[in-house]
Amino acid sequence: MEQLEIQNGEARETLAGTLERVVFHNEENGWTVFRMNVEDREDSVAVVGVMAVPQPGARIRAQGRWVNHPRFGRQFQMETWKEELPATEEGIRLFLASGCIRGIGPKWADRIVERFGAATLDIMDTEPERMLELPRFGKKRLAEMKASWQEHQGIRELMIFLQPHGVTAGTAMRIYREYGQDSLEVVRENPYRLAMDIRGIGFTTADALAKKLGFEESSPLRAEAAMLYQLVQLTEEGHVYYPRDLLLELAEEKLAVPAPLGERALDELEREERVVLEDLGDHTGVYLTLNHRYESQIAFYLKRLLHSPKSVHFSQPRKLVASVIREMPFALAEEQKQAVYTAASSKVMVLTGGPGTGKTTILNAVIKVFQEARARILLAAPTGRAAKRMSEASGLEARTIHRLLEYSPSEDGFKRNENNPLACGLLVVDEASMMDTMLMYHLVKAAPLGATFILVGDVNQLPSVGPGNVLRDVIASGVVPVVELVEVFRQAAESDIICNAHRINKGELPELNQRSGRKTDFYFFRQEDPEAAASLVVELVQDRIPRTFGFRSEDIQVLSPMLRGAVGVNSLNRRLQDAVNPQPAALVRGDRQFRLNDRVMQIRNNYDKDVFNGDTGTIIYLDTEERELTVRFDDRAVDYLWEEMDELIPAYAISIHKSQGGEYPVVVIPLMMQHFMLLQRNLVYTAVTRGRKLVVLVGEWKALAIAVKNNHIRRRYTWLAHRLAGNEGSVLAAMLPETGVEQRKVREEEEEW
Repeated sequence: MEQLEIQNGEARETLAGTLERVVFHNEENGWTVFRMNVEDREDSVAVVGVMAVPQPGARIRAQGRWVNHPRFGRQFQMETWKEELPATEEGIRLFLASGCIRGIGPKWADRIVERFGAATLDIMDTEPERMLELPRFGKKRLAEMKASWQEHQGIRELMIFLQPHGVTAGTAMRIYREYGQDSLEVVRENPYRLAMDIRGIGFTTADALAKKLGFEESSPLRAEAAMLYQLVQLTEEGHVYYPRDLLLELAEEKLAVPAPLGERALDELEREERVVLEDLGDHTGVYLTLNHRYESQIAFYLKRLLHSPKSVHFSQPRKLVASVIREMPFALAEEQKQAVYTAASSKVMVLTGGPGTGKTTILNAVIKVFQEARARILLAAPTGRAAKRMSEASGLEARTIHRLLEYSPSEDGFKRNENNPLACGLLVVDEASMMDTMLMYHLVKAAPLGATFILVGDVNQLPSVGPGNVLRDVIASGVVPVVELVEVFRQAAESDIICNAHRINKGELPELNQRSGRKTDFYFFRQEDPEAAASLVVELVQDRIPRTFGFRSEDIQVLSPMLRGAVGVNSLNRRLQDAVNPQPAALVRGDRQFRLNDRVMQIRNNYDKDVFNGDTGTIIYLDTEERELTVRFDDRAVDYLWEEMDELIPAYAISIHKSQGGEYPVVVIPLMMQHFMLLQRNLVYTAVTRGRKLVVLVGEWKALAIAVKNNHIRRRYTWLAHRLAGNEGSVLAAMLPETGVEQRKVREEEEEW
């Protein structure tokens, strides 16, 4: 142990020794607590600080100072450190047994060190194929080990470079995962790329690193990164483009980029083909290049589809439709009949309406009409949950749009496109309000020219999570026939869920019949204290709803408007997990715990695994030693390695946005004034319409009232409706009224109707 220097009156020291064991490690920020065997001390010492990949057995030189923690006593506060790989057999065994190298756990660590001794790490560096000398080691395990060892070495080098600049271990891990062996070169040449390329690393982080590396605030690289970063942020808020003047104002206000420097940066980004600047009449739109391609091509392909002849012909169309309608199990209302006629006569059509208005009935009638003509029918939806529900309602197979278009990981794209279109005479997409600009582009590009294309959805629900407002824009363009269903039918009207959903959509408070003595499927429990409300939610899920109504806890989905706070998704998930699935064995990944039988959700599209953002499943296998688990999604089992688990979150509670396209037997919805910024009508309407048999709201009546009255829908900057209409005068004034879709007469294009 050696004293180095005095800073602010406190002695900084260096400890040299071996990392004995890790007490705690946070994957997200690298905060670590470990015991260290120091060379000149008999007892191990407690060390706390930030490390990317703490490895038992590694030799550490840590610089820092001694502190007295009020609870844990004397600790060494590590400020900087250097790591040397272990040289002794015992150190190497501990190092490999820690699980830092994929494919090698404690058992394999023992076998490898027993075989290769102190030369183990040199062999892993220079002759890794020698591991195949071990019985049953296998080529798959060798490939995992080689990739993981290379990654481990690369992260260590990157951390050594970044550590003096205050970059956290978690940030270093994300950088390495993005750039791999090129990480150091990228960071040195242009640290601003981090903000442009890596989700989760903001401009502020990249800017701070750049300044420490000597980049000036007036650097053109800084301005370009700032403009691109701001545009990406706006895209994540749902905008397909953003007006140039407003973008320049935002960049100056939030990122300190003077407007003249911002303008030059935009011109350079346009030359680099990272953005597109387009004159949109009274303003200039700034697009990310891909978003511009998506939006303009949607208009092109949709117009082409509209003006192509139908491939499915009906010899006596009116007679056929009338015959199908007569065979329906119950009589159709006039607006429902008109919807079936429109579907049979149109190339492209939108069918929209709230719950209980008969969209499923109409869809089944349309399917029957096309079946009579022996047409091939394809059904799709944006999410697995929505596709499954569509299959159950129609009796035909429905697939997610990603699976319908046959994504190929090896080709990094969809196999179905304009050169290899889908084969069908009828293409129906349900929950179309969830489709963002990118997904719509790939779908219409693959639609066969002769097919009838029907979009089904509720335009009053939340818009897509991704950029755009596709369904609303298609309706607003006026170029596609639209049928809006407004009548709620008698059987549906007996449900308080459906009646109250329509009341909410009209700006009226729901009616509560829970004290009237009659059976109801809609409840509101008042609770003004957030902690008490969270406890009530857990009690309802764990005990009261199962005991009173006979539902299982797995039938109940909690939907919260926000992620943080006492009744936010994160806090409720921890409490519900402990209440519903109180198992001791768990894999801890950052601030998340994964247990056997946990309900989890995929939060990113993973084309290699064929699972997508919003897919929910159950953990059916968990190995704490090898740090891997398996999730069952419907009828498929998907394996996850340790480093892939950041794609999973517990799903006992999910955000209302994530619930889109889903339907659950029971939903419990906390609504508090602490959600004030998110209290909007379409948010509550979407949440309530997710419940099939029972809806329970918990919280403040004032919060519900504010949400129902707030119909201010935040504008998303898109130009799709204008592109479809061909000129601004054809677009409906103000795009669409906030209260819903205006009923319009269907075009009478075919004389036979």
